[in-house]
Amino acid sequence: MPRIVPISLIGAPTDIGAGHRGASMGPEALRVAGIGEALAQRGCEVVDRGNLTGPMNPWIGPRDGYRHLDEVVTWNLSVMQAVAAELRQDRVPVLLGGDHCLAVGSITAVAQHCRERGKRLLVLWLDAHADYNTSAVTPSGNIHGMPVACLCGLGPRELTELGGSAPAITPDCIRQIGIRSVDTGEKKLVRDAGLDIYDMRYIDEIGMKRVMEEALTDIDENTHVHVSFDVDFLDPGIAPGVGTTIPGGPNYREAQLCMEMIADRASIGSLDIMELNPAFDDHNRTAVLAVDLVESLFGKSTLMRD
Repeated sequence: MPRIVPISLIGAPTDIGAGHRGASMGPEALRVAGIGEALAQRGCEVVDRGNLTGPMNPWIGPRDGYRHLDEVVTWNLSVMQAVAAELRQDRVPVLLGGDHCLAVGSITAVAQHCRERGKRLLVLWLDAHADYNTSAVTPSGNIHGMPVACLCGLGPRELTELGGSAPAITPDCIRQIGIRSVDTGEKKLVRDAGLDIYDMRYIDEIGMKRVMEEALTDIDENTHVHVSFDVDFLDPGIAPGVGTTIPGGPNYREAQLCMEMIADRASIGSLDIMELNPAFDDHNRTAVLAVDLVESLFGKSTLMRD
């Protein structure tokens, strides 16, 4: 019999690191779209832990290069502790965001778990953006554009050492898919770090199938796969409900193939669903699409396949 996957939904209703209001409504939009029921129908054992709480968004400008740093740290500590608690119980934490700054807490917890269990970590970062900014190269100071840099040890000490030491991970742990918006100064940082990026031009040139074969080539039974799914990974024509729409993303079938191939190769160990912004959505269609794709990530396929 197939293993019943124990999943814990964790809501993180904040837009503390973003440049637009509204991602704080993301967790409820995903619940309204039926994420718990959909995963239960996949045969998963689903528990909804409710929402984490944290400071309100003060909506002020940057201070020393960062917007809302203290509040971002508080939220990420809460996320880190919640994700770690589920991993200790051998459950699959599914973080319902919230903006993508929260991946610092989520992935820091996952990285610690992997070190404790002697597992190799692979982060599949599905996003329109590389999120490798620093305060020196982005005038906005929005930390949702910095989580990968912070995880790799580049950023404010409060975030780079969130788990007690820095870096939480090394760049070779990450494979970024769907990237199509990288700031000018960020490009040098990305190259210097040697990030493994499968951008949209590469996807256009060789196709999603070959991209995913390359990205998943070395997964084995000792690999913990963490998917950090920023909804703006998708083309805004099918997913308008995000704060930072970037044209030219994967279409519906490309996104489904991406998720299905991940499911074919690996059992997901943890998942972030980030940057869903109902304020920009059309009758919750983006949330419904996100749930559909997450179902595929947990094994739903168009055809009956072994």
